[in-house]
Parts: sequence; C-alpha cells; structure tokens
Amino acid sequence: MRVNDDRKDREFLFPDEDEHSRMKKRSSVKEKRRKKPLNYLKGLRAMLAILFFAPVLLYFVDFAGALPENVHGLLHLQLVPAALGGMIGIIVLMFALAFVFGRIYCSVICPAGILQDIINRVFCIKRKKQKGVMRFKYRKPMNMFRYALLTLTVASALFGATTLLLKLDPYSNFGRIASNLFRPLVMWGNNAAFHALEALDNHSLYPVTVKTVTTAGWAAAAIALLTFIAMTIWRGRLFCNSLCPVGAVLSIVSRYSLFRISFDAERCNSCGSCERSCKAEAVDSKRMKVDTSLCVLCFNCTSTCPKASLKYRFAPAFPLAQPELNVAEASHTKGTVNSTTSSRRKFFATGATIAATLPMISSLARKHQEAAATSTVAFDSTKDAVDYNNLGPVTPPGSMDLERFKDKCTACHICITRCPTQVLRPAGLEYGFDYMLRPHCAFVSSYCNYDCTVCSEVCPSHAIGGLSIEEKHTTQVGIATFNLNRCVVYTNETDCGACAEHCPTRAVHMVHYKGILTIPQVEPELCIGCGGCESICPVRPLRAIVVVAHKTHVKVAAPEEEEVEKIENNEFAF
Repeated sequence: MRVNDDRKDREFLFPDEDEHSRMKKRSSVKEKRRKKPLNYLKGLRAMLAILFFAPVLLYFVDFAGALPENVHGLLHLQLVPAALGGMIGIIVLMFALAFVFGRIYCSVICPAGILQDIINRVFCIKRKKQKGVMRFKYRKPMNMFRYALLTLTVASALFGATTLLLKLDPYSNFGRIASNLFRPLVMWGNNAAFHALEALDNHSLYPVTVKTVTTAGWAAAAIALLTFIAMTIWRGRLFCNSLCPVGAVLSIVSRYSLFRISFDAERCNSCGSCERSCKAEAVDSKRMKVDTSLCVLCFNCTSTCPKASLKYRFAPAFPLAQPELNVAEASHTKGTVNSTTSSRRKFFATGATIAATLPMISSLARKHQEAAATSTVAFDSTKDAVDYNNLGPVTPPGSMDLERFKDKCTACHICITRCPTQVLRPAGLEYGFDYMLRPHCAFVSSYCNYDCTVCSEVCPSHAIGGLSIEEKHTTQVGIATFNLNRCVVYTNETDCGACAEHCPTRAVHMVHYKGILTIPQVEPELCIGCGGCESICPVRPLRAIVVVAHKTHVKVAAPEEEEVEKIENNEFAF
C-alpha cells in the first residue's frame, strides 16, 4: 500500500514528467528529420520512371485496346531496337544523355531496369526495415567479362546471328515477361470479375481467351523473371552491370559523364550508409569514390547520407584546362595526368568504334531490304500435296524476308499482344533454334486481317516494316496450297466451301467436282497468304488447305473489285 501511495505522491508532485519525456523524444526526431536534406533528385527520378514505365506496362497488358495507339512511341526509345532498326537519331540521343547526365537511361527509360527496382523494393523491404538501409557493398566492376560478352554479342549481331542479343536485351526480356506472364494474369482477372459481376446481373465486362501464350514463350518469360529476381535480391543491379549489353555500352560513355555523384570530403564522416544503400554497388565509401560506369543514378546514396556529403553536380572526368603546377606538385600528380590522358584516348577510341559500328548495322539492314525487294520465289502451282513436316514460318506482312526478320526481330512480343485477331504467336523449336521466340502467323483458329497493319505500326525495331493498307493488300507472305486427299468433299463426298467463303481476295474459289458437289481451287496470283482458308478448314488435325510460307515476300496484283449494278426501283417493294 505504501508503494502505491509513493507513486501517487510522485504523480502529484511531477504530473508532466511522462509527457515531458515524450515531447523531448518528438523534438529529437523532428530535429533529425530537419537535419536530413530532402532529396528532390530521387523523387524526380522516381516520377519520371513511373511516367515511362506505367504506359509501357499497360500497353503490353491492354487486351481491350483501351489505350491510344501512339503510346507505342515510347517503345522506340529503347536502344537495342533502335540500333537494329537503324534509327541513328535515337542512338545519338541516348549516348548524349549518358555523356551529359550518366546512365539515366537505365533508371528512367529502360522498363527492365525499373522492374528490377520494383523487385528490389518488394523483396528487400523486410531487410530494409530491420537494418535501416539496404545491405550492399562496393565491388569492382567485372569489366573483362561484361565487355567480352558485349563484343561477342555485337560481333554475332553484325554477322546476322542475333540469338544472343535476343536473350540479353533488357527491353525484349521485359516484353516477354509482360506479354506471357502479366498479360494472362490480367486477362484471367478480367474473367474472374466477369463471372462475379454476371452473378449480380451486371454485364459490363466480357470474357476473353488467352490464345497467344505458348509453352516456349511462357518458359522464356519465367526464366527471365526468375533471373531478374535472383540477381536483384543477391546483388541489386547485377544484371545491368554484368550481362546487359545496353548497360555495358552506356557504361563506356557514362564513365566520362559531365554530371556525376561525387563526395564532399569535408562533410563525410565515413559512416558507410551510402555504400550499403547503393544497389549498383558503385559507391566506395572508404576511398570516397563513385564508379560512374556502374552508377545507374537511383540517388539512394544521396538520400541516405546523413551529412549530405554526396552531391550530384557538374564534375567532368577530364577538365578542359589544367592549372600550372610546380615541380613538386608535378612529380606528385604525374600518374594522375597520365591516367587522364589515357582516359581521353580510351574515350575517343570508344567513340570512334561506336561511330564506325552504327553505319555497319544500318548498311546491313539496307542490304537485307534490297535483297528482299529484288528476290523472287519460284512456286509450283500444279503441286497439290503438302509436306506438313517441312513447313516454314509465315512471317508477318511487312517483314519482307525471313533472314532479314531474324536479324532485326528481338522477340519483344509487342506485335503479338497488339494483334487484334491474335494470329501471331511466339515460335518454339519447330522452326529451328535461330527462330525460337520470334512471332509467326499461326492459322490454328484465326487469320491475318485483310485491312490490318497494327503489327507494322508498333514494331520498335522495324523488323516488321511499315505497310499501308494498299500495300498490305498486294503483299504475298505465302500461298494457300490445297491437298485434295484431305478435303472432306473428296473423302466424305459432302459439300463444304468454307475456305472459299473466307477468302478476301477470291484466290480460293469453288469449281465443279462431281454431281452437285464443288471443290476448292487456288489461284496463286491472287492469294496473299492471310490464312483465312486454313483457319476455317474443318479437317483435323492436318488441314486440307494450308499456307506455304515464302522466304521472301512478293508483290501480287490487287484483286479487281466487282462492279455492282445500280438498280432503280420507283415502286414500293419489300
């Protein structure tokens, strides 16, 4: 009882003691927050990344066509598609941004880089709460490995083997993830919401079918996503600084960037928080150095530094003028001057190499375009048998040539997701390893719309060249070939004619066969290979009429329009 009396006496004598301690703690927290500088650059970078990433992601998963078509303009800013498409202006712009600001491309424009930032945020949030900041540390760049891999990738691409580039390109990997994983999830969510709303007598949604995801596409997307997750959790932006060809190219330029993050030695207390928060592992807090070839400008280091000793400022790697030095200073800085001179030589040598490589890529693209324009394919129109085991891929209209298409397509799958009829699907190994994951026209349950050119409009690498509607009508990607031995008119002696009804150019038409039966006949000079006949053919599993692909697309005459006789009837009639 005496203890309780003493506690009451103390509360009576010092009624505001607990409140005073709480106020003191609050003031100390506010003081710490006041001392910590606001990082506007990190917020600006995050806002720009969202403005780039959100429309691109929504454009890939938009199955209803709700977004405007001009959103695909953001895809043309990606470096690898721009290089393969010969868009020198975009390449020069990205190199200029890297030279002036650093690797801002990797943290703002590249969707795969932003996806890794999201993964880092989601999977490492628990560790961040426990230890205050992310636990990374500085590691020397793997220059020998990443530049050797870059050399191998560029050399193989110049010789026409773009398979390695296809596997490593960050944008294309993101495209495969978005189109084969994220898009089906959105479509299944739509179907679940449709059934839920239908039970409530609400018909505002409609069910959709996932047709474009193949086993090869799903596996490639899953491997890419798991690789991003594993490498991000282990060492942050390890993919960007070891495997990514875009990161390797930009690192050569960004090491000489005019603006960069640098230390203020007078402010730094060597706490190491900046190094532990750098997901690119570019900050060496002991030596007070930031490796700009690794830095992706996320500004985590500047936001976690308690003394604001790290600043993003104008600090060129090689100053335009060197101050005069005395003998002692000259002997002390001899190595520095030599290293600066060497850096200049490396920079100009690198620039010359890149400048020499771009015309080679453009000339390679023009070479394939000229070959596609002048080549022709011989076709035996009298042959009515099809070798179903040796059918080549029907490439999209506008791709012009099979070899050109394989050289320029990075299998980002944006054409697959935007195809209104879902006729484009990623290939597996049925057409060989060098065509794997690239789109082809699969006339299983759909066909290429006669008046559609969406795929040629959205392709960022121009692997599918721009076609007008009129050009699409006269581009022959293949020829429908009829196999009499499989047609139900021949085998079952029953009427059909579905293929002729679905031919937009009347290349497939019915002719007299037996009695009142008619049978299909193909006019090769009118066929454009749209697959309308093959997709509707009722014969399973192998169709009686299939499109045999051209390795090089050819031009055919436009079908003549039928003249409709105008009948005037002045009498009232039903």
